[in-house]
Amino acid sequence: MNFLNKKTIEDIQVNGKKVLVRCDFNVPLNNGIIADDKRIRESIPTIQYLIDNGAAVILCSHLGRPKDEETKKKFTLAPVAKRLSELMQREVKFTTDIIGQHAHSMAAALKSGEIMVIENVRFYKEETKNDPEFAKSLASLAEIFVNDAFGTAHRAHASTAGVADYLPAVCGYLIKKEISIMGGALENPKRPFVAILGGAKVSDKIGVITNLLEKIDTLIVGGAMAYTFHSALGKKIGDSKFEADKLELAKELLKKAEQKGVKFLLPVDNVAADEFSESANIKVFEDGIEDGWMGLDIGPKTQKIFADAIDGAGTVIWNGPMGVSEMAPFAAGTIAVAKAIADSGSVSIIGGGDSAAAVEQLGFADKMTHISTGGGASLEFLEGLELPGIACLNDK
Repeated sequence: MNFLNKKTIEDIQVNGKKVLVRCDFNVPLNNGIIADDKRIRESIPTIQYLIDNGAAVILCSHLGRPKDEETKKKFTLAPVAKRLSELMQREVKFTTDIIGQHAHSMAAALKSGEIMVIENVRFYKEETKNDPEFAKSLASLAEIFVNDAFGTAHRAHASTAGVADYLPAVCGYLIKKEISIMGGALENPKRPFVAILGGAKVSDKIGVITNLLEKIDTLIVGGAMAYTFHSALGKKIGDSKFEADKLELAKELLKKAEQKGVKFLLPVDNVAADEFSESANIKVFEDGIEDGWMGLDIGPKTQKIFADAIDGAGTVIWNGPMGVSEMAPFAAGTIAVAKAIADSGSVSIIGGGDSAAAVEQLGFADKMTHISTGGGASLEFLEGLELPGIACLNDK
């Protein structure tokens, strides 16, 4: 799938046009107060370009998972419109409608250079079902569709893909950046190309590993998924979390890596605990983990081996923590990997989710080439799958 060939906002005439932009305003809220406005700030370059070039801009997004009338109050986009207005220092209109009369009349009256936000698209169940009538009604607000929400690009919803059946469709700067940096790394990486995968389950990353084994030079595996590989190799893993039904698959992946000449690095020592808690007793095991103990992080020797492999890399892709990084005693492995990537000088791509959070919290964000805005979407992208929210855009 050639994602790199998609039209962007710069490839289309927007002057005097009404433009519907799908943003990712799925921000964390505490009692109606925005806890982190990063996603709103990241949408501004696209919005700014459109208004600078004479477009009337209609913004839509989902927020949370509204189920009923009570949760709808909690997930209104009103605070987002207010925050955007403050950040851009200009009026941002807001309608509590989505496809109703009020939204349509506000959109119709919107002039070049003006901005409006419509209410949370997930207030309609037709959104996630990609209902054609709903998508058509949403599309009728505008003359051009811009998708700039990479975080939901792997979902075929009405506002991410459906509207593209009725309007010329292009991507904004956020999606352009995601596909050019991640796509570029996969198509033509600076070598050595190192992929680091962590997290709990091999099953979540089978497709990613299979796709990457065709492209990378070194694969580093940490997190609980490493214990499935250790178990497949006949090593003792004590009470560590692993996937018993994935042992044959783990063997196949190890064999495939060997056939492809990909260096496959697994932990050589593990930080283990006698219970899943921050106050547990802790012990480092080098040759397999004794019964009664569970591995919760990579050990100091592994940290050094992984850091050495990262040190000489040309391109690094990282998705998933090396241990239970939200608990302080088991965060050292994830911190060591983040630091090694920050110091490596490589083209570094952090694939959303926990890895992105770790990099942000540790203050390494500005040392990374790219931090993906979408956890699930970046995983599917790395897997080589077609993302509906990008596939629907017009080719150049």
